[in-house]
Amino acid sequence: MAGPTISVVLDSPIPVYRQVVDQVRVHLANGSLRAGEELPSVRSLASQLGVHFNTIADAYRELAAEGWIDLAHGKRAVVVERDAAGTMSHAEAEPLRLRLRALLAEMRSKGVSVRSIEREVAAMLNAKPGNRS
Repeated sequence: MAGPTISVVLDSPIPVYRQVVDQVRVHLANGSLRAGEELPSVRSLASQLGVHFNTIADAYRELAAEGWIDLAHGKRAVVVERDAAGTMSHAEAEPLRLRLRALLAEMRSKGVSVRSIEREVAAMLNAKPGNRS
């Protein structure tokens, strides 16, 4: 993954594997990682981030289970083509809505303006897949 980078905060309350999963998802959703591209090897990314390779392996397994990447033994993880239109039910989406509400509340409590949040969300929603900005 030469273009997009992944970084972690080791003393964050968010587990490192979760930070990796979330960042890879963002790269996939905004098009900075596209179908056919390879992710760094488990050991390479673990070394780069200063974490145990099992942490990265757990993150990659979760991404594979979600249908984002293909894991073949002895080969690098490869981003797979995925239908962007979801079939998630309202009930299945509710935990995501709760996470989003909590994140927005945290941003507001730390002084981020509503206008700033609106601009960021609009920019994310309007990003074109494949746009590497």
